Amino acid sequence: MGILEHKGRARIFYKYLSQVYDRINPFIWNEAMRDEAIGWLELDGDEKILDVGCGTGFATEGLLAQVDTVYGLDQSAHQLEKAYAKFGRGGPVKFHRGDAERLPFRDDSFDVVWSSGSIEYWPNPVDALEEIRRITKPGGRVLIVGPDYPNNTLFQKMADAIMLFYDEAEADRMFREAGFTEFEHHIQQARPGSPRAITTVATIPE
Repeated sequence: MGILEHKGRARIFYKYLSQVYDRINPFIWNEAMRDEAIGWLELDGDEKILDVGCGTGFATEGLLAQVDTVYGLDQSAHQLEKAYAKFGRGGPVKFHRGDAERLPFRDDSFDVVWSSGSIEYWPNPVDALEEIRRITKPGGRVLIVGPDYPNNTLFQKMADAIMLFYDEAEADRMFREAGFTEFEHHIQQARPGSPRAITTVATIPE
């Protein structure tokens, strides 16, 4: 388990990262990648959507171009403060502070659950994926973006020491163990040589 796959350490990390997150993020996960991923959801505008690990609201902002309201959840108070500054506390985003492994929502609450840049910090990703499956309606869609496992041996050792990086085979295992049966993976990259993202789009069994 990487050093940041610990909830307390991750909160401390984001206390400082939140100050520069919106300036750093586009080098790894940019608007073009975000919008491409949103396109895979084929939204019609009526969906009830939850953004798990919403952070400062980068993905939330893209989702709001498609629907009127988005629910956003994050464990970091510092990240949420940045999101409040963007959207307000009573605006189109309904914010919740919470844990991906214990989502504070009833079964079958959402049509779509999105999470980008969060799974790598989850100590128990299968547990969190099970929770996401629980709160998503049958036939609903789930989209998870995480860091693709690097090819270089040195980078692999560094990645393993920091947080969860995973390849398609590991993504298959996690999603199957969480009860998903229908899903596909996409590799996204901001530019040649930059870190790759692995984006999984899954459908909740009927």
